[in-house]
Amino acid sequence: MTDRRAQLTANLAQVEERIASACAAAGRKREEVTLIVVTKTYPASDVRILHELGVRHVAENRDQDAAPKAAACADLSLRWHFVGQLQTNKVRSVVSYADVVQSVDRVKLVTALSAAAAREGRDGRELGCLIQVALDAESGERGERGGVAPDGIEELAAAVESAPGLRLAGLMTVAPLAGPFAGRQRAAFDRLMEISSRLRGNHPAANMVSAGMSADLEDAVAAGATHVRVGTAVLGVRPGLG
Repeated sequence: MTDRRAQLTANLAQVEERIASACAAAGRKREEVTLIVVTKTYPASDVRILHELGVRHVAENRDQDAAPKAAACADLSLRWHFVGQLQTNKVRSVVSYADVVQSVDRVKLVTALSAAAAREGRDGRELGCLIQVALDAESGERGERGGVAPDGIEELAAAVESAPGLRLAGLMTVAPLAGPFAGRQRAAFDRLMEISSRLRGNHPAANMVSAGMSADLEDAVAAGATHVRVGTAVLGVRPGLG
């Protein structure tokens, strides 16, 4: 076994144990929570090892890194999630490999994604879309790390639901660094679950809730998240970008 494979095996086992323990503490079944491994800045070779170890969901936040990596791993049965802030000029590329875009936060982006999905064809597969909720944003504004203020969610949800080629899958958030929820991850994730419950009143199929990362996945699982996005705890501390 190579050193890197051994390292990823050990890290993945630790993360798996954390998720299982968090599920047990919350009275949830382990299968209710899907692990998405965030592979940004790491090579396609790591993705291949992770696939061998049973990982099926991977995430990227920059198209220039993700596109060649997805192409290099096109033979693997993976679901690619795009989790970064997305400019409309990158949409066509992202739609060519992503199964889910988790960072939908404006109507202009919905329009661009729908047009790109139609051009791409996608063999009838709809592109899953999560609305990114900014819990640090005032009404009508976007968050510091992207996302739409809570009062803008329904307008976006309606836009996604009526857009050809797109499927409204649910909500995503990143624990905010500012505002009333700064440093209060559990409260932030509880708030996201309240918003999700309200969204599902009008859009019952939008039941995916993506929240929690390496440092706060337990809070996300306790609140009810269906997906957690873990990078550092699986892959190690990211190399500095020089």
